[in-house]
Amino acid sequence: MGRGVIINYKYDAFPEGTAVLDVERGQLGEIRPLFWQTDTSICRRSWCNIKNHDYKSPEHIIRQLVDIVSKNGCLLLNVAPRADGTIPEEQQEILLKIGSWLSHYGEAIYGTRPWVTYKEGPTDFPAGSFVDGQEIEFTSRDIRFTQKGDYLYAIFMNSQEENQLVIESLGADKPYSQDIKDVEFLPQGEKFS
Repeated sequence: MGRGVIINYKYDAFPEGTAVLDVERGQLGEIRPLFWQTDTSICRRSWCNIKNHDYKSPEHIIRQLVDIVSKNGCLLLNVAPRADGTIPEEQQEILLKIGSWLSHYGEAIYGTRPWVTYKEGPTDFPAGSFVDGQEIEFTSRDIRFTQKGDYLYAIFMNSQEENQLVIESLGADKPYSQDIKDVEFLPQGEKFS
C-alpha cells in the first residue's frame, strides 16, 4: 500500500510518457528526455543457466552501464543462476569487478542526470534492441558525461592508451564551454582495459 509502481514496455506498446521504455539487449542512440531502461544478461547467448556460457567482460558491462546512464537510462542486469539458486563463480567474478568499479566511480553514476550531450569521441554502441553482445573498442577520446548538481562527470571509456586526457567539449570555443572552477579525479580503482 502506498508504493509507486512502474510499467515497462517495448517498442510502441504504450503512449509516450505513460510507462518506462525498455530496450532489450541494446540501447538508445541519443539522450531520451524520459527515463528508460535496458535489460540485458551477463551472458551473451542466454537468460538462464546453460552449458558453455559466453560471458560479457566486466569492462563491456561497465561501459554499457556508463553509456546508458549518460542517455538518461538504467541497466537491469540478469544473472543466470544454477538450478539450486547459486550463482556460478565466473558470474560472481564479473559482478565483483563491476562492484569494485562502482565503489570507486559510482559517484558519476548514482543519482546523476544526463548533461547537454552524452558523449565525446568517435565510438558508440550500436542503437536498437538485440545489439549489445559485441565488444566495442573505445579510444582515449571516447568520453561519456553525467551530471549531479553543479558537478559534471567525464567518464573516459578507455584511458589506457595515453597519459594525457583531453575533453574538447569544454573548450572555450565550444558550444558546451563552461566556467570551470575546479577539476578533480575520483579515487583510482578498477580501470577500463
